[in-house]
Amino acid sequence: MESVGKIAFAFPGQGSQKVGMGRELAENHPVVSNTFEQADQVLGFPLSRLCWEGPQSDLELTTNTQPALVACSIATVRLLSAEGIYPDLVLGHSLGEYSALVAAGALELPDALRLVRARGRYMQEAVPVGQGLMAALVGLKKAEVETVCSEARLAGEVLSPANFNASGQIVVAGHSASVKRAIEVARAHGARRAIRLPVSAPFHCALMKPAEERLMPDLEKVEFKDLRVPLITNVNAEVISRGDEARDALRMQVTSPVRWDESVSSLRAEGVGLVVEVGPGKVLSGLIRRIDETLSVHSVEDECGISRLQEHLRTPHQGQRGT
Repeated sequence: MESVGKIAFAFPGQGSQKVGMGRELAENHPVVSNTFEQADQVLGFPLSRLCWEGPQSDLELTTNTQPALVACSIATVRLLSAEGIYPDLVLGHSLGEYSALVAAGALELPDALRLVRARGRYMQEAVPVGQGLMAALVGLKKAEVETVCSEARLAGEVLSPANFNASGQIVVAGHSASVKRAIEVARAHGARRAIRLPVSAPFHCALMKPAEERLMPDLEKVEFKDLRVPLITNVNAEVISRGDEARDALRMQVTSPVRWDESVSSLRAEGVGLVVEVGPGKVLSGLIRRIDETLSVHSVEDECGISRLQEHLRTPHQGQRGT
């Protein structure tokens, strides 16, 4: 494994969920099925059945999506560990930061599941349905997006960048009327695309302050251990290794933008050569390639992904970007 440099595990957030996630691995590996059973017991309902059979509408409810993604990601991490594959560094996109902290040994899985179940509820209840939106703006630079927000923001309303996903791919969040105006203003500024996102609340903006305040006591009740491997945070793209830093990062990320582009850009400086997206989907893999095409990237969500990663680690690295 030394030939690929350090290995980073990247964990997906909301939007990567899909019916059937984790099922193939659970059918073939007891460590995976046991993890889903643990999640079912912790939460008191058959989360595994929801992940594997749906319906999609129930899986997409924020309070279900968040624990489902964490359970699926950690089940896959445990399989990778059983295969002798471990990270040197971790990071996660929004919700994925909880999975990353479990993988790093800072959080126990039951605590993480309970936290994200509550987090999902708090975030959903922070803003009445219909009063908040998110939109993806493609083809504009950060400064241009800030200008769009300034021009489109209505008096007394919230509108700000929520996710810096990659160069030219930025998500904004806020009050519905201001976000709708931002879509039109962004197009006038030359955005290639400006579209509303099908999400149930305006995440990672000041409207989430009530959710942050409700989550704080829950975070304080949970033990955060020092990390076995470092984590790059969403909130400031800095490397942390202490449990108290991890707790603070989870609190702040509720209302702060996800600095994914900066997080990925710092991987090379940390000696990372291979990034493994752990969990359902390939959303992060695509973003990572856009941000730094020199990184080798592999997604692991099924048997094929496991096999390709194992083959990559057995083969002298020649700059392949992976799949």
